[in-house]
Amino acid sequence: MSTIITKRQFPNYRKYEMELAGRPLFLEVGKLAELANAAVMVGYGDTRVLVCATASPRPRDGIDFFPLSVDFEEKMYAVGRIPGSFNRREGRPGEKGILTSRVIDRPIRPLFPYDFRNDVSIMATVMSVDHDCSPEIAALIGTSAALAISDIPWNGPVGALKVGLVDGKLVLNPDAEQRKVSDLDVTVVSTGKKVVMIEAGANEVDNDTMFNAIQLAHEENQKQIALINQMVSEIGKPKFDYPHADFDQALFDRIVADFMDEAKAAMDTDDKNIRESRWNAMIEKWHEAYLEEFPNMDQYLDEITYKFQKKIVKAWLLEGHRVDGRAKNEIRPLGAEVGVLPRVHGSGLFTRGQTQVLSACTLDTLSANQKLDTIWEETEKRYMHHYNFPGYSVGEAKPARSPGRREIGHGALAERALLPVIPSVEEFPYAIRVVSEVVSSNGSTSQGSICGSTLALMDAGVPIKAPVAGISCGLIQDDDGAFTTFIDIQGVEDFHGEMDFKVAGTKKGITAIQMDLKNDGLTMAIIREALDTTYDARCEILDQIMLPVIAEPRKEVSRYAPKMITMHIDPDKIRDVIGKGGSVIQKIVADTGAKIDINDDGSIFIASADAAGCDAAKKCIDDIVFVPEIGKLYYGRVVRLMTFGAFVELAPGKDGLVHISKLADHRIEKVEDACKIGDMMWVKVTDIDEKGRVNLSHKDAMKEIAAKEAAGERIK
Repeated sequence: MSTIITKRQFPNYRKYEMELAGRPLFLEVGKLAELANAAVMVGYGDTRVLVCATASPRPRDGIDFFPLSVDFEEKMYAVGRIPGSFNRREGRPGEKGILTSRVIDRPIRPLFPYDFRNDVSIMATVMSVDHDCSPEIAALIGTSAALAISDIPWNGPVGALKVGLVDGKLVLNPDAEQRKVSDLDVTVVSTGKKVVMIEAGANEVDNDTMFNAIQLAHEENQKQIALINQMVSEIGKPKFDYPHADFDQALFDRIVADFMDEAKAAMDTDDKNIRESRWNAMIEKWHEAYLEEFPNMDQYLDEITYKFQKKIVKAWLLEGHRVDGRAKNEIRPLGAEVGVLPRVHGSGLFTRGQTQVLSACTLDTLSANQKLDTIWEETEKRYMHHYNFPGYSVGEAKPARSPGRREIGHGALAERALLPVIPSVEEFPYAIRVVSEVVSSNGSTSQGSICGSTLALMDAGVPIKAPVAGISCGLIQDDDGAFTTFIDIQGVEDFHGEMDFKVAGTKKGITAIQMDLKNDGLTMAIIREALDTTYDARCEILDQIMLPVIAEPRKEVSRYAPKMITMHIDPDKIRDVIGKGGSVIQKIVADTGAKIDINDDGSIFIASADAAGCDAAKKCIDDIVFVPEIGKLYYGRVVRLMTFGAFVELAPGKDGLVHISKLADHRIEKVEDACKIGDMMWVKVTDIDEKGRVNLSHKDAMKEIAAKEAAGERIK
């Protein structure tokens, strides 16, 4: 590529370079999108991602939250493809794009000022993809650099890396081939001192290996941070001043002083509805006591409630007291049930406190695999996990909507947690979909969906390699940095705590991690404790509630699930099975009622409502692809008589000649003396000539059968 860049054309142009995991990385500024607050073109190998950070000059009126939007845009031209949609344009983001947006959002959001209310938009546009160099990592680094050098208030920068585990060794930013055999895929985002985001999938990786991978990534991330800090020192803009969110501190202090005891009493229950009812009754008393003195108090009530409850919850947790009276490592009351829904292929209900998830498993033929039209290497999914979070689960009256980013993210987390234990297509030739319906929510529904879905999969007869359970760990820190972790966080602890560290896995090891933070990051000591605590908790869930309900997958799939068999044929025979214009396979389907999927490698998957349909379809295909083997015995029907011998059908449309001299062990004058049309006889293939004509011998077959019977062998 030839490039000419002049100072006259691009006076602010700069290019910063380093090596990232053995591949070149550059951050280019001052050339594109100069009207954004900051724009960075990230080059990582041949991957190119343009990241633009833009902020509104002032906050919207009346807004009481930080309106940050992060969009990861997958452009199909980046991989040399035209979108498969009807209008051939990119539409709404795909699932992977949404998940990547969430991965970018989670580490950067806590680093904005708490009272910042200006709209901020992060747009990461993937323009070229080198599958050896992750666009996700490029977008994370570009976001960090763009926010750091912009005038937008932000307390970064951060660095990001992926770590794999190949042949027992940790690998930084594994390439495409390494990812195929890697037992670990963990993304780690760090500041200069702490880890601010962990997202992981793993094949039952132990805690020590996971911890070492996180630590290695955190150390390596410091190189990126040093480069971005260099950019800030050379071209960084001063951060702009912003109107700080309004809050009536005097009113807050009065309420805390006058109502602390009543507020503690209101909070001290494990029932979410009771807590909210008590708190709403207390707010009415605030109105009576302060409305005349503070006529604008209603605009501060949400913030006062949040700060007041956080003050109580934080103080209690630091003292070792939890809202519902549990010990810090005590799990809420558990419940499990399978076979809840009679007609579905498998179902499981998992209850933890006031959180309930009902999961349903559906089995189908491989033609039901989800086809993917994305910039990524994956082209289809055989295992799909969907998560639904209706309004009634939290007591809200709101209409149903299509799944949002949270629902998609939680479904993907459960999918990632269970995928390592899903059997291969050779072991279990079904497409598998699990839907988790959150019917009641009071914290940690994503982990409840993992537990419920494990139950549903085993109830459906899916031979998973090991049962998986999920649990979340919370965190509270004091002003001196001392910390307390606690297991199985409920809603109020999630809302007012500083960490939601979700870990799923088997007894052997971790299968998935997702970490959400509300502080400036975690130390390695906190991460180590969270990993150890969640391991003990998930083993407790498995041993005490899940395995006693269903100890292993059912031996047979549901009678309502399709029956499936697998066979393999010579790929050269595929055209014979399909027939001209699909005529042959369509007739098999019509005659047997089976559904048939054929892969290019000769794998055939046959499904039917009953085993008889599968067997009938398999026999039809066996007959079509039948090739006799020299020296093998066959039991066939005489279909034609000639003066020189008899033709015996070995399979429909496949016959061979038994010469008159091979019909008996003695001389016969006429073929009719030895057999007639319709007779069944054993024959042995003696020869197949260059034209494919098959020569048979009844005489040799009977000699071999007699010898086998004398030896006590069974004739098949």
